[in-house]
Amino acid sequence: MSGDPVRIWEAPSPAELGETPEAFLERLERATLLRIPGRDRTHTRVFSALLHGNEPSGLRALHRWLLRGVAPAVDLLCFVGAVEAAHAEPGFAHRMLPGGRDLNRCFAPPFTGPEGRVAKALLAHLRAARCQALVDVNNNTGHNPPYAVASRTDPERLALASWFADRFVDLDLRLGTMIEATQDDFPGITLECGRAGDPAADDEAERILTRFAEAEELPRKAARPLTVLHEPVRVSLRPGCSVAFDASPQAIADLTVVDDIDRHNFETVPPGTRVGWLGQPGEWPLEARGANGRDVSRELFSERDGCVVTQRELVPMMITTDPVIARLDCLFYVVRPRDVSDLAT
Repeated sequence: MSGDPVRIWEAPSPAELGETPEAFLERLERATLLRIPGRDRTHTRVFSALLHGNEPSGLRALHRWLLRGVAPAVDLLCFVGAVEAAHAEPGFAHRMLPGGRDLNRCFAPPFTGPEGRVAKALLAHLRAARCQALVDVNNNTGHNPPYAVASRTDPERLALASWFADRFVDLDLRLGTMIEATQDDFPGITLECGRAGDPAADDEAERILTRFAEAEELPRKAARPLTVLHEPVRVSLRPGCSVAFDASPQAIADLTVVDDIDRHNFETVPPGTRVGWLGQPGEWPLEARGANGRDVSRELFSERDGCVVTQRELVPMMITTDPVIARLDCLFYVVRPRDVSDLAT
């Protein structure tokens, strides 16, 4: 085993993969970059899966596609990230290892810890390959339609996203993600393909990979109209605050969020819509920060009769109903529609 924190697996045959995604995961052992030779050896694309250990659709899609033994149109680098977190019992249950860091928040200096070293090594491999484009497949923990996320809105990213989704989110927050780190190197998008554990999400991830890997050429212009959303504001819990999801207030939580809140994903939510209940009236549990870092939670939400309600019309997305994810990451994002008619596609 080399000192590279990313294992390189050259052209695995279908017989080497294992019969199930779980067997495939066992053979990976740790963060792995698979190199699959294409029909055209002069270009390279990147497919990324399992940046979070509890988001298995990309891994399942990759296993299915590799078992077919089809040569991609060009060389394909397939990165499988949070392998050890996915291994942890009971399997595909942990976003990151207990006590570890979120791998998809580690693609920025100073690259500390095991996850930072993996991110730094992967970036070196991708830049050396002079890749054409990157597609990163994720899952959600709430009910969401498939949608694309990028750190820039430009014709290349819009065209790529339009192959797979109707919605495109310009995520200008600096979180340390893979698509941020590579934005100056090649076009990259994240595709949220549905809820983890849903077979439909696994099928969507396979459709994404098949088209991306096997297409002779990448799109030059958008294949369909896209709803573009921008200026995301990340809504999260204040440090030390607890959360529950239920149909009625729970005394044990600083904030109880209505348990079906994810029905509002990508909807225009009117003022006065209830988000949840405060554990203690007057004790504010939320933060909401955009790219400038200013907390605007009191501009978006207000307290009314012990409830948190929307202060103005807003569009939420990436809503989670998982209390662990809500504490470790965020509750949801708030976005605004953007007119991109000025972009030549």
